[in-house]
Amino acid sequence: MRKAPDTAAVGRRAFLVSGALGALALKGSHAGAVETQAGSVGPLLTALVRANDDRVRAWLARQERRPGHRWLGCLMVEYGLPSPGGTAQMIAGFVAALVSPTSAFHHDDALAEAAMSAGAGLLRAQHDDGTIDLPTTNFHSPPDTAFALEPVTAAMTILQRHPWPRLAPLQASLDTFMRRAGEALVTGGVHTPNHRWVAAAALARLHALRPDPRYVARIDAWLAETIDIDPDGQYTERSTTVYSPIVDRALLTIATLLDRPALLDPVRRNLEMTLYYVHPDGEVATEASRRQDRYQRGSMARYYVSYRALALRDRDGRFAAIARRVEDTALPQLAGDLPAFLEWPDLQRPLPPDAALPTEYVKVFAWSKLARIRRGAVSATVLADNTTVLSLRHGQAALEAVRLATAFFGKGQFAGEALEVVDDRTFRLRQHLEGPYFQPLTAAQVANGDHVRMTPNGTLASDSRALRAQSEVQVLDSRVEVTERDGVVTLDVDIRGTNDVPVALELGFRHGGTLEGVEPVKDVANAFLLRAGTGRYRVGDDTIAFGPGQAAHTWTELRGALPKWDGQSVYLTGLTPFHATLTLS
Repeated sequence: MRKAPDTAAVGRRAFLVSGALGALALKGSHAGAVETQAGSVGPLLTALVRANDDRVRAWLARQERRPGHRWLGCLMVEYGLPSPGGTAQMIAGFVAALVSPTSAFHHDDALAEAAMSAGAGLLRAQHDDGTIDLPTTNFHSPPDTAFALEPVTAAMTILQRHPWPRLAPLQASLDTFMRRAGEALVTGGVHTPNHRWVAAAALARLHALRPDPRYVARIDAWLAETIDIDPDGQYTERSTTVYSPIVDRALLTIATLLDRPALLDPVRRNLEMTLYYVHPDGEVATEASRRQDRYQRGSMARYYVSYRALALRDRDGRFAAIARRVEDTALPQLAGDLPAFLEWPDLQRPLPPDAALPTEYVKVFAWSKLARIRRGAVSATVLADNTTVLSLRHGQAALEAVRLATAFFGKGQFAGEALEVVDDRTFRLRQHLEGPYFQPLTAAQVANGDHVRMTPNGTLASDSRALRAQSEVQVLDSRVEVTERDGVVTLDVDIRGTNDVPVALELGFRHGGTLEGVEPVKDVANAFLLRAGTGRYRVGDDTIAFGPGQAAHTWTELRGALPKWDGQSVYLTGLTPFHATLTLS
């Protein structure tokens, strides 16, 4: 359920920001001398160079080096496949190391050869139509070409700012790649909402290096659709650790390079909203995502340059505080941002003083159908339209998912139909289910041929069921109320209707903690019952206590329910009518 993202896919999405963001930062305040700016963040830059050097070493180990190989120079990933997008990222990292005086690879001849080989390899991976592939899923892909253009244009700009004749062949390769890719993007399509802004940002960057009115016309065609941000401040895909930060950085680039300051408004709104999605340890709530990061662990690192750029522009102390926090807690993840600092040294200017970040609040995000709660080290998310009803953090102790299921006709996995706000501390979720049986078709329906509507395995087809009269209709109404008081969360579950339906309430804790007061479920790994009393889940000095328990039966993975959570699952079980009041503290 929470498998780590594919390496090739992550490579294309490690979205390097253009120097546009440095220019953007300058518009908000006066810049001092670059030497002073650089000196003020010297330790940060040194750390970024060191982290980038580590990536260089890892890339060199995975770069195809065999003479005559089809993918010579490319970054190779799983299954012996090339990653054209990853190769573009690798080139930007190589260039950043080669021009950085404090890098172990500064003007290193062997790395220069590897970089030039990578440039030639990237051209071999580019199709005649200017596109590249994402070999795990997309072929002749304009969006993946746009993702690759981010590091390619960054590398080209860095080389222009830090010229080294030794790398002239690499510059020639990059220029050819950009020219061909531009032709693809002036006509190429997309798959997903964020692809529009990634393509537009890539065209804006191309236009800055190789002006072409067709690029601007295509950008305007995409922008005419308007930015897909809701009143909560979230984008369509609700992808808090992958695509929302990508969209932010794309819009920042377009806003600056095309002088469209109105495009900064959705970025601010999304960054504002995201302040309320942060857990005490710096992880981001991902439960509402519509993309592959749903239920994944992720940090604020991908937002870093966006927060830094707008902190500098707007003198926003909260955004500055987030940027500093990322530097302190996720620095290795920022290695990919070194090119932005080299491309536009103005990003090195000192951040404004910190302002307090929100840590005591209840915030309802109606469009995303969730509520976020913070009480210092306690962080909770209540969700409708989601099989995870609640998640809860006490410091490092993580209850990743509370899920409810019944064995009601194979469709009893609970997902609240709406988020009802009872008061400023209580939220209600409901689900109504019906389980009918079906009568024979009428004589007229049989004469009409409706009786032949059967599925291959002999069950009644859905269109056949729609024609049949119903009988013996069973009903199940489930209600879940979540109440928070001073960091203590109460979960009240009530299920009524058809009697004697098996129920399982699952508490899915993160792997790595220690459970107390529970007993193992026979023949199921990492599954436990809380029969009575209070259980505890501990990680270091952090604890989540939960109870009281009940266990009327030992069936935990009900028919029609989702598979067990990928973690340490504790179950309360019963039969309808079912009622449980669970305190989490």
